[in-house]
Amino acid sequence: MIDPLPNSLIATTDAAGRATAESFLVDIETSAADGDAEAGRFADAPKQHRPLMEAILAGSPFLRSLIQRDPGFAASALASEPGALLDQLCSALAEEIAAPVSESEAKALLRQARRKAALVIALADLSGRWTVQEVTAGLTRFADAALGAAVDWLLRDAHGRGQIVLSDPATPGTGSGLIVLAMGKYGAGELNYSSDIDIIIFYDPATAPLAEGIEAASFFVKLTKRLVQLLQDITAEGYVFRVDLRLRPDPRATSAAIAVEAAALYYEHMGQNWERAAMIKARPAAGDLAAGEDFLQRLVPFIWRKYLDFAAILDVQSMKRQIQAVKGHGTVAVRGHNIKLGRGGIREIEFFVQTQQLIAGGRNPSLRGRRTLEMLQALTTGGWIAAETAEDMTRAYLYLRAVEHRIQMVADEQSHTLPANSPAFEAFTRFSGYDDPSGFTADLERVLKTVERHYSALFEQAPGLGSGAGSLVFTGGEDDPETLKALQSLGFTKAPEIAATIRGWHFGRYQATRSARARERLTEIMPSLLEALGHSGDPDAAFIAFDRFIAGLPAGVQLFSLLWSNPKLLDLLADIMGTAPRLAALLSGRPRILDAVLDPGFFGPLPEAGELDSLVDAALASAVRYEEILDRARAVGQEQMFRIGVRVLADTVSVTEAGQAYAALADVLARRLLAASLDDFITRHGRVEGSRLALIAMGKWGGREMTASSDLDMILVYETEAALHPSDGPGPLPPAQYFTRLSQRLIAALSAPTAEGVLYDVDMRLRPSGNAGPVATHIDRFESYHQGDAWTWERMALTRARVVAGDEELQRRIETIIDRTLREPRDQTTLREDVVGMRQRLFAEFGKQGPWDLKHARGGIIDIEFIAQFLQLAHAREQPQILAQNTHDALSALQAAELLAPDDAHRLLAADRFFQRLTQLLRVCVAGKFVPDQAPAGLKRLLARAGDAPDFRALDAELPEVEAGVREIFERVVG
Repeated sequence: MIDPLPNSLIATTDAAGRATAESFLVDIETSAADGDAEAGRFADAPKQHRPLMEAILAGSPFLRSLIQRDPGFAASALASEPGALLDQLCSALAEEIAAPVSESEAKALLRQARRKAALVIALADLSGRWTVQEVTAGLTRFADAALGAAVDWLLRDAHGRGQIVLSDPATPGTGSGLIVLAMGKYGAGELNYSSDIDIIIFYDPATAPLAEGIEAASFFVKLTKRLVQLLQDITAEGYVFRVDLRLRPDPRATSAAIAVEAAALYYEHMGQNWERAAMIKARPAAGDLAAGEDFLQRLVPFIWRKYLDFAAILDVQSMKRQIQAVKGHGTVAVRGHNIKLGRGGIREIEFFVQTQQLIAGGRNPSLRGRRTLEMLQALTTGGWIAAETAEDMTRAYLYLRAVEHRIQMVADEQSHTLPANSPAFEAFTRFSGYDDPSGFTADLERVLKTVERHYSALFEQAPGLGSGAGSLVFTGGEDDPETLKALQSLGFTKAPEIAATIRGWHFGRYQATRSARARERLTEIMPSLLEALGHSGDPDAAFIAFDRFIAGLPAGVQLFSLLWSNPKLLDLLADIMGTAPRLAALLSGRPRILDAVLDPGFFGPLPEAGELDSLVDAALASAVRYEEILDRARAVGQEQMFRIGVRVLADTVSVTEAGQAYAALADVLARRLLAASLDDFITRHGRVEGSRLALIAMGKWGGREMTASSDLDMILVYETEAALHPSDGPGPLPPAQYFTRLSQRLIAALSAPTAEGVLYDVDMRLRPSGNAGPVATHIDRFESYHQGDAWTWERMALTRARVVAGDEELQRRIETIIDRTLREPRDQTTLREDVVGMRQRLFAEFGKQGPWDLKHARGGIIDIEFIAQFLQLAHAREQPQILAQNTHDALSALQAAELLAPDDAHRLLAADRFFQRLTQLLRVCVAGKFVPDQAPAGLKRLLARAGDAPDFRALDAELPEVEAGVREIFERVVG
């Protein structure tokens, strides 16, 4: 059993305290002797009050200052019945402020009344004349009087200024349209001694009797700000109450006063479970009380759900876990312990009650009360908790509230933390009625552990926080300091901005978080989400990317539920956000791409050419207009590119599979868009009689070595029977112009930005004569150029040429030309000089960026490609089997033909795989140049994994060695 706090402070003052009190009383008696009548009244107070006064004067500098300021009133307070005296104070305040007084005079009256009320209530508490319940009721009684007087003064002042027309200035709140709700402990009638008052202010523009030309929103916002100043400003007379308006809907995005209809819509559509819990205690306290009651009735369906909502229960459990690691909550302690927020503290008792009210109050109206102790009894009556539990929690609540009041009486501070140092703790022990700190410590520990035991049992099946980082509280409108520390411990450097953004999610600022169920699921995954983002490599960037991502979602329930049930997907999403800016940007711009991840076959084998044909056909099937085809091609292309990129990121495909998959996708999309462009072109310009068309893939596309950022290197080749015969459509064009413009149209179809973004960048510089030649190449020119005028580097590029679309007969002719060109006899010396010269020019232009420029660095990808292409051109005439568009295949064929020594071939193949693994990952993750010193840790970890290195430092050291080995082979084989 928990004993109540001692009711008397008699005999708890030590020698030092008695000396402090004696000095004060001597000063009072001296003032009385000098003719101060008020001091004389206090000096003449009955001697039985002397021990109490000594204890108060020794223990509370704040109360000592009140007595010193008005000793006559202190004498009256000692002699009077406290309840009657407090009623007189409240009545006098209402009468005095109702008279014509200025704003400064109103402020003074409010503060003078507050000082007197604080002394009356403290004396009633410390003398044991009032119970804890009577103390909290008295504090609330005065708060109502002060708030009501301030609101009435403001309304009368506005009436006098002609801004509002009150029906009866004697009762200004009635019919005013102004609703002031008391919230939290204030709403429940359970204020603590130095409490803030939590209020929300609403107004009804439809009923407010505003004068013509007065705009409701502006009027009530200004009135609210003046109300805060009336109560909160610190003057020579002190202050009345600190006012907290942060429990209003979305406080960072809304005005200080909110229209009732806007508020009702907010609670109906976006209200959160913590706001349901807060509204349990809401009470009209000033202004139009009847309108306030009507508004609360409108909120009954929001606060009290008719049926048990298990998603809401999960959210309630999450609310419990979110407050579980605030300061002082980690262990039960006494010195320095926060008795409100700490483990076993007042907040746990309140939460114990409120969560069960939320769960069961919808079906049981008897559980809808505001007061904590009354609801503990109601929970017992309803069979929700045992009678012993209710009794333990009741005694604990009364004990802790009494200690809380004494903490605040010392210096009139809104504090809930016990002193940590020994002298202050010993003094506080005496002020709390104990002769010995050990007795106080033992009693308080017993109380805290009792609360902790009952509170923990309430949610014993609830999962843990997940992150283990500490407090993660995103309710209300302001930052929780412990939450900021927790975010920082997870690796976030911009904790305040992140906390504010998350509160915005919970306030429904995005479409994805506007439903209650979405927010409940979001609350449930929040610890795991933040932990995953924190481990992603660049937590801040990952969070910003995730915020952009959910900002674009049309709904969030499905995604948040999926992430809740599939932690691995959450880790994958965090990896994308933190280590793959390219994928994250793609996902943020088009969140529906994530649907691909939801496909059960997402991590199965990548689709082959036939499956890709079917996927693309299905995506384009219902498109009618040419522009629709372009959009849908981009949508399906981005989805498949995202799929391949995620597989690369997750290391679930090989580099060969990834390169082939990207190339196969490009093949299908290029064929479809070439056909669509041609069809659209025919409707405008007709056909060129006897013409044929083919598309050649070059570079990495032709070699099936594409990455996430590869351009499409291509050549469009056409053939006509009548070179000068124009097309037969409504806008006839000569053949050369026809195919040039068609080629330009295909380039636009592939690369122009539409509502769905860009599909590919296109590069046609490998066509005959490069940029100096026509965009579309006639087959005769293609043949004559490569058999006569082409440079060596152009013939090297031709080793990777692959026809991907067009007329079959023309395709065969192109393949024959390419084969014949590659098998021509060549002077070895000239070829070697050309290849080396080309390599030197490329290095001079691009190769100065260090070893992580994997393509252009000495010994990098270009060196490997040039070795393979040099050997193919040098020996294809005698051994045509060495011709292969893919570098890896070419190296293998060269080894089989004994044109590469086995050791050289092994080293080059290993280096090629090494470079390709790193390149595939970098192209997925990095949009621009890779700078190791600026790269996130998560990306470095992925690169080390891709390079089969124990860590990035080892990989960074290995890279130059691999490049040096390739360079040595290049110089020995090529020159």
